[in-house]
Amino acid sequence: MGRPGLIGTAARTAVIAGTATAVSGGVARRQMGRAQSSYEQQQLAAAEQQRQMEEAARQAVAQQAAAAPVAAPVAAPVAAPAAPADDLMAKLQQLGAMHAQGLLDDAEFAAAKAKLLA
Repeated sequence: MGRPGLIGTAARTAVIAGTATAVSGGVARRQMGRAQSSYEQQQLAAAEQQRQMEEAARQAVAQQAAAAPVAAPVAAPVAAPAAPADDLMAKLQQLGAMHAQGLLDDAEFAAAKAKLLA
């Protein structure tokens, strides 16, 4: 029996190389598919989270708008000017808290703050 000839060795090497290439190609395709699927899931989750935050911000603004016009004109005592300043500070603090929680983005926060200070 002896050693295989040059052609036999070349053929065996080609089979091994071809098998290794096919296996590595399959692994690479599987990994790319998993990475693409993971990326798409992350994008969908981020979009859903953004939608929820926008909805929460809209609800908060609607609640604030509904609560603001309820105040009826009342004959105010001398100490009344301190109440609007406290109320303004409370609203600004509430806006800051909503911004810190991520319910308002920077543009919405700036617009709401400008509206309060106007």
